[in-house]
Amino acid sequence: EVNPRVSRSSALASKATGYPIARIVSKIALGLTLPEIANPVTEDTTAAFEPALDYIVVKIPRWPFDKFPGADRVLGTQMKATGEVMAIDRTFPGGLQKAVRSLEMRRAGLNDPQLASVPPEAVWEGCITATDERLFYLAEGLRRHFRVEDMAEKTSIDRWFLDGIAEIIRWEEWLETQAGEWVDEAWKIKQLGFSDARIAELTGSTPAAVRAQRLALGVRPGYKMVDTCAGEFPARTPYYYAAYEPSREAVPLTGPKVLVIGSGPIRIGQGIEFDAASVYALNALKRLGYQAIMVNNNPETVMVLPAPSRITSYSTSLQPAMDSSTRTWVMGLSARAWGRRTRSSSGLWANPPPVPPRV
Repeated sequence: EVNPRVSRSSALASKATGYPIARIVSKIALGLTLPEIANPVTEDTTAAFEPALDYIVVKIPRWPFDKFPGADRVLGTQMKATGEVMAIDRTFPGGLQKAVRSLEMRRAGLNDPQLASVPPEAVWEGCITATDERLFYLAEGLRRHFRVEDMAEKTSIDRWFLDGIAEIIRWEEWLETQAGEWVDEAWKIKQLGFSDARIAELTGSTPAAVRAQRLALGVRPGYKMVDTCAGEFPARTPYYYAAYEPSREAVPLTGPKVLVIGSGPIRIGQGIEFDAASVYALNALKRLGYQAIMVNNNPETVMVLPAPSRITSYSTSLQPAMDSSTRTWVMGLSARAWGRRTRSSSGLWANPPPVPPRV
């Protein structure tokens, strides 16, 4: 795109790699060369340093067909998505399931109960035709034991992706048949992206019970840094993602902290493309002396700004918010959506604590 704004794909690539593309390109346009530009993430390398990743990034567009159920769902060159989500994890299944939940379509995983009664021919058609529901048709086909080789040939989808989806389906079947044994494989199951709600669905339990069981075993996410260099150099970025591994790279912040939940993927009715309400909240909290922690999954918006003390790329649902607050002992939680604050989930707003002294 030939315009100063570039595109949202550029913003996603910047956040996926931790490499500020628009900022670097602007300096090149002013006459600087890559070796002359400092990498603002590490502050120890130059912009000529090639980004290295030790994680998986999954992007899924957010289509508005829930608002327009009669619209043509076939995807092509015409722009039909209103926004997108970005999920970061250490495995493709983990990132994929995290991204699906981030779409806020009331789905805990790759499950669509309506597809259970669809005849095999229609499932094959759904796998082959590019629509917003194709991913769920692929998962349904694998539940019906369609061969990965056949699916790769008919859909032209690389086997690497189909194998990752097939691994999710295999563990779904295992959870359904070995419901009482899931805690023995809790780390593995969580690394594959299964939420507490999805585990509860498959094992006949409740999300609260699943959460209590895994916490009793010490199974909780660690927070990893997006640093452009796969840990080869120390980074000073406040940008993290959650992964179910015992180690963590996020050092707990000191002082009073507030967790701000972003509005998630852009969708019709949101009213403003950029999550301005979250930016205002973060800046206000920092002026008052709080450590502001941002949780969001929208790669187009405020995650590119240096406003928060820390940013976590994660689903904006309840579970990651609880995990984040447990890790950092936040004293308040502010939830924001559709460009405005919609609900508060702590006593911070009703009974504000004393404002810490300015530093």
